[in-house]
Amino acid sequence: MIFCVFLIICLWYQTELDMVGVEKRNLVALLRLVVRDVIESSMKLGRMLDSDHIPLQHFLIVMEHSLKHGLKNRRGLLGGRKELWDVLQLLDGRTLMATETISSVRQCPTVRTNAGRSRVWLRLSLMQKRLAEYVQMLMDMRDKLQSEYYEPCALMMTDDAIAVQGLLLGLNVIDSNLCVKEEELDVECGVMDLTGYLKSQHESVFNDVPPDSPDMDVVLDQKNYIEELNRHLNSRVTILQKKVETLTEANAQLKEELARTRATSFNFQDEVEGPKQSQLRLMPDVQLESPQATEKCIQDQTPSAGEELTKMREMLEEARREKETVSKELEIQVLIVLVTLFGLTMRMKTEMGTAMRLLEKDIHEKQDTVVSLRRQLDDIKNINLEMYRKLQECETSMRSKSEILGKLDAANASLALQLQSHEALISELEEKRVAGEEECRKLGLRLAERERQCATLETDLKVEREWRQALQESSVKDRDRAADLLRLNQELQVKLRQADDVAKTRGELETQVHEYEKALEEMGIHLQESKLKVEDLREASQAFRSAQWASDKDATHCRSCEKEFNLARRKHHCRFCGEIFCKACSDNTMPLPSSAKPVRVCDSCHALLLQRFSAPSTR
Repeated sequence: MIFCVFLIICLWYQTELDMVGVEKRNLVALLRLVVRDVIESSMKLGRMLDSDHIPLQHFLIVMEHSLKHGLKNRRGLLGGRKELWDVLQLLDGRTLMATETISSVRQCPTVRTNAGRSRVWLRLSLMQKRLAEYVQMLMDMRDKLQSEYYEPCALMMTDDAIAVQGLLLGLNVIDSNLCVKEEELDVECGVMDLTGYLKSQHESVFNDVPPDSPDMDVVLDQKNYIEELNRHLNSRVTILQKKVETLTEANAQLKEELARTRATSFNFQDEVEGPKQSQLRLMPDVQLESPQATEKCIQDQTPSAGEELTKMREMLEEARREKETVSKELEIQVLIVLVTLFGLTMRMKTEMGTAMRLLEKDIHEKQDTVVSLRRQLDDIKNINLEMYRKLQECETSMRSKSEILGKLDAANASLALQLQSHEALISELEEKRVAGEEECRKLGLRLAERERQCATLETDLKVEREWRQALQESSVKDRDRAADLLRLNQELQVKLRQADDVAKTRGELETQVHEYEKALEEMGIHLQESKLKVEDLREASQAFRSAQWASDKDATHCRSCEKEFNLARRKHHCRFCGEIFCKACSDNTMPLPSSAKPVRVCDSCHALLLQRFSAPSTR
């Protein structure tokens, strides 16, 4: 019996490993479909996703099953699997964001179970766009997870976890706003409807999709996946039924073993009761003899017979004590065996009852899943019929295309002849093209030389323009100087005439004195103007001293034109007001009292300084 139970356990374990591998592959494939659907719907809507978005709900369900895949069982039949929340709490203290997320989940008032806390963690991580980062942290702790939480064949312990982490990185492009306080996260997730992944965004895949479209391959892959999933669920239901039958047989065997144990205990009791009854039958015969008869018999017998009787009494006493000791030990062992068997029977009965209830619940859930999958299978059968019709149409189109291909072969033969003639022309054109490329290269060299000469001429022209401008300024100054000299010459001639006329008449002297007085007045006016000019220069120097030098870090836009500074538009300080301008707004130079040479000033300061310098001359 023990060998049979061991064999059943081995077969069940091998079947369980096969089922885990199939489930792992199905989870990865379904996760790819769900992630792609979430990203496409997010790009199409162009807005933030909320809790009512169906593809996002499907993603959260599949992701939860992926993280739960391969969790170890707790000890005992009533232990169940370890919780996902225990695994997620290992992230506490890894990073600051992970610690804050775990503490926020612990403080959530609307969840009371560990499953609800793990679902809250999934939603918070998705909103923070750090779900891929957290999964990478769990992958880095594989040794600890495998020793305490996951089986070696779990999804998180294999290379498929890298593919899952890559899929989660793609979800960083979407924005989501999930309210975790209004949802019933403690309730178990329902069954997903997979028929939506066999349809396009607006209508059926087969309405407007050509037979050779790449979308048809995707639909066929999805159909095959649904059929494989349905077959897997049917096999799992069959395996669960076999498990129920195996447990029922094991229960019957345990009941038989219990009956045999009870029969053995009854046999032990009979064996113990037999010596007791024989002892009781012997005891009355001994008690019937009176002490006087016993003494008389002893006196009548010989001394050797008295000694022999004494030895027999001692042997009888010793045998009676041994029987009492053996009977007590047997009673204690029988009681221990009975108590142990009773406790084991009750514990096995309780565990079997609980396991049966769990199996019944699992069977009911799988039956509901099978019903929904059968409906999906009916849809797939209809799709297969539609695909068969499309296949016939494809075969018809292929026949017509084969006829067209025959005609095209004949046309290709004629085209081959034309192609040979064209190849000869192409060879000639190729030679001309090589000659043209050589000519283009020479022209390029000439053009580069001309451009270099143009750049040299432009530089010379610019120098000549500057020299011409300097000559014009010097000629203007020479003209002003010549005019001043002519005016002085005329004044000298007038003074010479006046000097000749002074000696002649007194009236002419009085006129000359009057002219001198006018000259003195003009000199006073010139003196006043020089004082004003000194005051202006003093004010300018005070303004220059009071101007603060602006910081380069604080200035981001030009003070005058408000244009932003960049690599092409550099910053320049005005030496008069200290503010920062671009080159176009500060391309002026003026001599200042604080510098020996002309320095850069802005347009507004340049106009102000020109106005101050030109004021004395106008006066």
